Amino acid sequence: MHLAVFGATFDPPHNGHLALCLVARELLQIDRLIVSVSNNPFKQKRAAADVHRMCMAELLSREINLTGACSEVNRWELEKKQPSYTVDLLRYLRDLYPTDRLTLLVGEDSFREFSLWKESEQLYALCDIVVFGRATIEQGVIPHETTERCGAVRFIHFDCRLSSTVIRDLLAAGHSISRLVPASVLEYITEHGLYAIPATSTQGQTLQGF
Repeated sequence: MHLAVFGATFDPPHNGHLALCLVARELLQIDRLIVSVSNNPFKQKRAAADVHRMCMAELLSREINLTGACSEVNRWELEKKQPSYTVDLLRYLRDLYPTDRLTLLVGEDSFREFSLWKESEQLYALCDIVVFGRATIEQGVIPHETTERCGAVRFIHFDCRLSSTVIRDLLAAGHSISRLVPASVLEYITEHGLYAIPATSTQGQTLQGF
């Protein structure tokens, strides 16, 4: 069985997350996609509480499964109640699924900082790595020698500049995000008054440029 892992803070989940998961499922022939809500020690300033991030990740997983069930949310990182690193998550999953093929899905921006990750060299032994990113951006492409050294890294062109930070900034400015997040996530944000917005602020406005 081919098992893929996609971890993020999901603060909030957005259509970029959704598109990446759907593309990965089809291109990589993934049998099971594990969505993990990150407890990244380098991203401690979170706008939404863990319980909300978990619920929104569940909604994202449901959206993925609308076109073919394969996704599930893993609570292990949050249930640890302490900072979690990718290498710890992968070791946990490797113990759970010792015979499965394991692939880590990661964005290009994160991969550029891969050498700074905890025990980054160990990650190559634990899983295959698939990097989703733009073919050309200001910083250039991932260095060719890095890809050759890693050996198990595959680069997939994925030009999506949407981020959770962008979503939060748009909400703070009173813009609509209705085309940028799944409808179920938008409903959840509005219902729970997340990101310090009135319940009606996301309605009736059109965002330009996206």
